[in-house]
Parts: sequence; C-alpha cells; structure tokens
Amino acid sequence: MLIIYGIQEQLNPIKARLSDLLHASMQSCLGMPEDKRAHRFIPLQAEDFYYPGGRSPAYTVIEINMMQGRTEATKKALIKDIFQRMQTELNIDPVDVEITIHEQPAHCWGFRGMTGDEARDLKYSVRV
Repeated sequence: MLIIYGIQEQLNPIKARLSDLLHASMQSCLGMPEDKRAHRFIPLQAEDFYYPGGRSPAYTVIEINMMQGRTEATKKALIKDIFQRMQTELNIDPVDVEITIHEQPAHCWGFRGMTGDEARDLKYSVRV
C-alpha cells in the first residue's frame, strides 16, 4: 500500500499520472501484478504541510508499506526507479521527493479475512 502526501494544488492535477508511474515502478522492480494497486492520496492545504528548506511546493512524500522479504538491492532499485520516473514523466526534481519504505512481517498484515502469512494465493512474491 502506498500513501502519497503533497500540497493539494500540486498533487491533485497529477494524481492519476503519479499513480500510474508508481504502479509501473512496483511492477518493474517488485513484480507486482497489474491488478495489485493500493494507493492513497492525501492532498493537504499548504498551511498543513510543512517541509524542509530548499524544496519547492512540488515536494511529495511517498510511504510504501509492504511485507518483509525484499532484498536491500530490490528496495534501493525501487526507490531509484521512482525518483527517475517522477523526474522524467512529471518533471519533479528528486530533491522534491521523499520516499520511505515501511516493512512489516507477513503475520502483521490482514486482508481477505486472513493474515499475510496464511495467504497461499498471492500472485506475486515478496522474496525478490
């Protein structure tokens, strides 16, 4: 699941394109299937979104929540791929993007009435 924060005037016009490029990165780097898209956009009023100096109003925060299991190299590749796509496709400079990955053990995930460690029908692997 991805949670994306930004100033509403900047984030709202690009939500669909940003969702597409984030999902493309998740597919390319993690092998996520086409139908596995869970993105939550949190557009904020400028007065509710404080960000570090040296950033523009395009400053965007992306939190990636996923089950543990991906290698360090895979996670780094995902982060770098997102930076590259955002710069190329949306003209958002990497200095204006912050990405964090939050990992939890599979037993800490709940979906479809079971925990993640009980799921046997995932269409993707967390061991990449």
